[in-house]
Amino acid sequence: MIPRRSGQSQRGSSARPAAKKRIPLSALAAIGITNQRETTVIWNRKTGRPIHRAIVWQDRRTAPLCESLRAEGLLDTFRHKTGLVLDPYFSATKIAWLLEHVKGAGRQAERGDLCFGTIDSWLLWKLTGGEVHATDYTNASRTLLLNIDTLTWDEELLSLFHIPSSLLPLLVPSSGSIAEAHPSVLGGSRLRGVRIPIAGIAGDQQAALFGQACFRPGMVKNTYGTGCFVLMPTGEQPVLSEQGLLSTVACSIGEKPAYALEGSIFIAGATIQWLRDGLGLLTKAEESERVAREAGSTLGVYLVPAFVGLGAPYWDAEARGAIVGLTRGTTRAHLIRAALEAVAYQTRDVVETMIAETGRPLTTLRVDGGAAANDFLMQFQADILGVPVDRPDVVETTAMGAAFLAGLGVRFWSSLKELEKVRKTERLFRPKMGSSVREELYQGWKKGVERVRTKR
Repeated sequence: MIPRRSGQSQRGSSARPAAKKRIPLSALAAIGITNQRETTVIWNRKTGRPIHRAIVWQDRRTAPLCESLRAEGLLDTFRHKTGLVLDPYFSATKIAWLLEHVKGAGRQAERGDLCFGTIDSWLLWKLTGGEVHATDYTNASRTLLLNIDTLTWDEELLSLFHIPSSLLPLLVPSSGSIAEAHPSVLGGSRLRGVRIPIAGIAGDQQAALFGQACFRPGMVKNTYGTGCFVLMPTGEQPVLSEQGLLSTVACSIGEKPAYALEGSIFIAGATIQWLRDGLGLLTKAEESERVAREAGSTLGVYLVPAFVGLGAPYWDAEARGAIVGLTRGTTRAHLIRAALEAVAYQTRDVVETMIAETGRPLTTLRVDGGAAANDFLMQFQADILGVPVDRPDVVETTAMGAAFLAGLGVRFWSSLKELEKVRKTERLFRPKMGSSVREELYQGWKKGVERVRTKR
C-alpha cells in the first residue's frame, strides 16, 4: 500500500545522507517532517495497517458530498470556522468516504480502533514505532475540521461529517519537542540507547513559506510543482477571504499563532507532464524551456489547464480544460509555450486577489519547486506580474523549511533573523515587458478562463 512504501522511503532518506557523508545517525541533531497536506490515511491503531489505500489530495470522488453540504447552506459555516472552502481537496470528506465505504470502518472508528492522519501523522507514527499519533497545526488546518480561531478540533464540524474525535491526532506546534524516533526504526542496534528528536513538522506549502524566510506580512512565495501554491503571511490574525482564497495556519515559533492567505492552483507542472506523456509533444519536461523560447509567442493561443477543475480564486470543480485561439498556424511549439504561460497567468490570478484582500502591494515574488528552474517561465512570471521574481540557491525550500523548523526546535539555530541570513538568492528575474503588452496578454487569459467556468 502507498502509506507503507512512504514509511520505508522516509526511513531510507534518513539514513542515506548520513551514510554518504560518513556521519553517524547518532550525530543528527533533529528530524523534520514535511508532506503533502490533504492526502488522507486511516490505519488500525493496534496493527498499524492502513484500512485502504491513501486518498491523494487531487482525488475528486467526494465532490457530491461537498455539493450536498453547500445545498444545506453550510458554506459560510466552513469558511468562518476553518478559513477554507467546501471542496474535495480537503481531508474531511475523504475521511467520511473511507468510514462509509470501507467495510466495518465506521464501527471500528466508533470503538476508537482507528487513527486518521495526513502523511505527516503516518510518518510520525512509523518513526516512533507506533507510540505517537499527532499532527501539527498547519496540516490540521487543511482538514476542514480545525477551528482556526481556537486552534482546536471543532465538534460541530466533526458531527457534520460523522467523524469520531478519537480518530483524530493530537495537535502540536510545528517546531519544538514533538517526539523521538525509535532506534529500531532508524538504525536498530547501531542506535542502541539513542533517540533522535523529531522537532519539526509542517505541511509542504507552509514549510516552503518558512524555508523561503517569508516571515513578515506581505511577503509572498510561490511553489511550482504539480500544482502551484501561493502563500502570503498575514500575522497573528487570520484574514478571511471574500474572493476565493484560503485562510490557513502558518508555521509559528513560540506561543503566538501565525496565519497566511493561500491560493491553490491545481494544475501547473502537470500540464507539461500531460504534453509529454499524454500528447507526446515532448520527450522530457526540460525541453519545454527551449521550445517556448523558439516559438517567440503563442500566436494568441491560451491553454486553460482545468483538468480537475479550477482552484483559487475560482473554485469551480466542474470546469474543464480548454485550448482557445487555435488557427492553422498553431504548432506544437505554440502549445508548449501556452502551457508554460498558463502557469504564470494562474499565479497572477491569485496574487492580484491577495493584493485586493490585504491592501499590501507585491514588491517581489519568491519562488521554489521543480519548475522554478525553468528560466523562461520565471522571466515570463516576472513580466506578467510586473515585479521581480527571486529564485533562491536552494529551490527545494519545502525540505529547507522542515530543516529550519527542526533546527529551531533543538536550538541548532536561535532566531528567525539567523534563518534570513541562511536563505540566499541565486537569481533575480526583473520584468522586461511593457505594461500595455502585459495587460493585453493577461486579458486574453481572463477571456479563456471565462469560457471554461461553470460557476460565477
